[in-house]
Amino acid sequence: MKKIKVLDHGHVEYVEHMGSDLTVVNAARVSFNKESEWDIDEQAKQRLTASESAYHESDLHVLSSKDIKLINYLAKHHHWTPFAHPQITLRVKAPIFIRTQLFKHKVGMVENEMSRRYVTDTPEFYSPTWRNAPINGAKQGSYDFVDPVLSMELDHMNERIIESALQTYQYLLENGVAPEQARAILPQSTYTEWWWTGSLSAFARIFKQRSDAHAQWEVQQYASAIGEIIQPLFTNSWNVLTK
Repeated sequence: MKKIKVLDHGHVEYVEHMGSDLTVVNAARVSFNKESEWDIDEQAKQRLTASESAYHESDLHVLSSKDIKLINYLAKHHHWTPFAHPQITLRVKAPIFIRTQLFKHKVGMVENEMSRRYVTDTPEFYSPTWRNAPINGAKQGSYDFVDPVLSMELDHMNERIIESALQTYQYLLENGVAPEQARAILPQSTYTEWWWTGSLSAFARIFKQRSDAHAQWEVQQYASAIGEIIQPLFTNSWNVLTK
């Protein structure tokens, strides 16, 4: 499994996927009761044969030029349904406030999250690199990193809050308070984990929106990791959907 570290304690991890670029092609060609097959990369086959390297035939699969053109056409003209047939499952670990942003993407997505109604182990917390508020009347986002002296002061304040919250959380559990209530004391920086399954088209939409320069910096890091995992699985489709 491929796991990409994100922020200080987070990650995006590949679980499994269904389909390929050829799935997209054949989902579109069924309209005409047609079906494509993989082409073989003959040059790669010759190189592997000459070097006596072991390989599987699937290692040589490539789309034909006509199928690449079809994928480009589908994306250019916003025919999204063929891209909805392939599915990808990831396991994501992120702070609660980032999870909230990502969970806003509902179309083509489903998630199952770790629950602190049942899990009572010691939580982890995100320690941010502090940024200034936006300028020129902007309602959201940030401007630049805060002064180093102020950053150190904010770090100390954050550490004290986290330490207090964690001690209180553990005290509540030790004294018989229900975990489903004890969790209420934990801050937004607490890490959570979830399984996240969605279509290729849905993940591409998430990537485009959340990797944009106007997106929150932390969520951009998760978008980048998502792209790094999915792009090699659906190279042709991902490239045209996200360019």
